[in-house]
Amino acid sequence: MHDRHTRRFGLGTATALVMGNIIGGGIFLLPASVAPFGTVSLLAFGVLTVGAVALALVFGRLAQRHPDTGGPYVYAREAFGDFAGFLSAWSYWTMTWVSNAALAVAAVGYVHVLLPGHATPGTDLVVALAALWLPALANFAGTRYVGAVQLVSTVLKFIPLLFIAVVGLFFFDPDNLGAFHEGGGSAVGGLSAAAAILLYSYVGVESAAMSAGEVRDPERNVGRATVLGTVGAAVVYLLGTLAVFGTVAHNKLVHSTAPFSDAVNAMFGGHWGGTLVAGAAVISIIGALNGWTLMSAQSPYAAAKDGLFPAAFLTKRRGVPTFGVLAASLLATALTVINYLIGATGVFEILVLITTFSATVPYLLAAGAQIYFLLTGRRDKVRPARFARDLTLALVAFGFTFWLVAGAGYAAIYQGVLFLFAGILVYAVMAARRNVRERDGVAAPATADDAADGAVTAAADAEQPSPHSSSHSSS
Repeated sequence: MHDRHTRRFGLGTATALVMGNIIGGGIFLLPASVAPFGTVSLLAFGVLTVGAVALALVFGRLAQRHPDTGGPYVYAREAFGDFAGFLSAWSYWTMTWVSNAALAVAAVGYVHVLLPGHATPGTDLVVALAALWLPALANFAGTRYVGAVQLVSTVLKFIPLLFIAVVGLFFFDPDNLGAFHEGGGSAVGGLSAAAAILLYSYVGVESAAMSAGEVRDPERNVGRATVLGTVGAAVVYLLGTLAVFGTVAHNKLVHSTAPFSDAVNAMFGGHWGGTLVAGAAVISIIGALNGWTLMSAQSPYAAAKDGLFPAAFLTKRRGVPTFGVLAASLLATALTVINYLIGATGVFEILVLITTFSATVPYLLAAGAQIYFLLTGRRDKVRPARFARDLTLALVAFGFTFWLVAGAGYAAIYQGVLFLFAGILVYAVMAARRNVRERDGVAAPATADDAADGAVTAAADAEQPSPHSSSHSSS
């Protein structure tokens, strides 16, 4: 059923989804975060960009063969079976709603700059909840509005960031850069330390693949949008960081709490840079929340179609899995309330650490799936003429993601693995229920054929996929 609230994402909107999800609020602090390591951090950014583009190309290749909503979940299940698929979906779902809460909290700090005054925990909570639920409402309204918000917010945040990055090059002063490597130890150690901070700057490259079922001509557009969005984000990251390094004196940059604001003030004088950057940051975070709210529903929706997540996640209206949006928004709300009302910052920080590990599980499984398809000669899954190039890309993507895991730190890995293993209980329950249904000859919950028009509901006449089939409804 087509309606005016549903519209499939074109190449431009899909690219904006990728770029908007990659560029959140962290970019506005990144230059100051890596400045203590010296300009070697720019080299680290370049190395990471190569890895991120390789991962983007791998997602593009996989989407050509599996243009279905769910992305990394679909690839992992096709290659390694239900359990691997479930772990991918569970990890990704966990990462999305916990990181949404963190983004909402981050937005509050920038609102303080725009609206200075005597903020209270109560007003901060209201602002954070508004940051969570306004994007959720856009998702409830349908894919047409999700795409519109994503496209507008990406343009509004990309233009000022690119402006600072490009204009900053005209004010560039090499004397501001400082040493290539600051502090003790070797330059290689500084490179690794800077990379550990920058590693998660590219989380979100999978966004177009995750929503492939809502993208027009996904076999072509998902790969293109993934690469274009990743490269666009890389341009903003690299040029922006370079401009800040060259306009703000190093000894000031290492202590800066608003490096882009300091860069604008250094270029043009005055103190209006803080307001400009804070406005761009709020827009950036709202845009990221809009995209990540959709992502938080897509992975469990795909898993629910195979009986690996509760059937409620199949509820879909106007092209958006609405129950998934609601569930993720409520969980993020609960974390935000805990953060502000109870003041349990330790709990909140632990959960945020979990997201850093959880994001890497679907990436590793997706890269591993591509390697599996290549080495097993699955001619229906890969292009033989591209074997060497695709294998190289998959290995680089796997290495990049493995580096992400190592950079997360012992605490994040320890806590993330515990939370990952907790999902085994959910899998056991869902697998048992599905086996009982199969044994008793009871059909699993029906799903709507969402890829036919991108906007149908979980209706009674929808096509039911086979429990062991990896082919989801797609164009």
